[in-house]
Amino acid sequence: MFDLNKDDLAGFDVVVDALGGWTPETVDVIEDGEKKLADLLQGTNIRLVVVGGAGSLYTDAAHTKTLMDGEDFPEIFVPVATAHAKALADLRKRKDLNWTYISPAADFQADGERTGKVIEAGEDFTLNRKGQSVISYADYADVFVNEVLNPTHNKERISFLQA
Repeated sequence: MFDLNKDDLAGFDVVVDALGGWTPETVDVIEDGEKKLADLLQGTNIRLVVVGGAGSLYTDAAHTKTLMDGEDFPEIFVPVATAHAKALADLRKRKDLNWTYISPAADFQADGERTGKVIEAGEDFTLNRKGQSVISYADYADVFVNEVLNPTHNKERISFLQA
């Protein structure tokens, strides 16, 4: 990915950034990868759609506190959540780039059931009627692909959870 150049991306309508890293040695690829792609796409009509994180979702009305700021946020996820928050902050500064950042729910379940019933939330950490913030990979993939194919959020972060 880091060897890509502008010509490699010419002709595409959308580029999806789903690059991730979990270890101290690899977590920087989240921010560095987003920045690399954003730099390549800036000034083009190609959209960048990012698989984001939930840790940067806001937990207060003033949008000054995030999920990862809470004392119950698992310490093991802080580096990943911080990297995603930095990547999102970089996107927000860009004026000549079409991007969408899509956060999953806090409980992002690899083996979870596809329900087809999701709630679109914006910047705020949201709970469903059961008091949960959960989404399966399958439901997330469905809403993600829908946003890629039918873009409705430009220069925005959105999030999804199961109803």
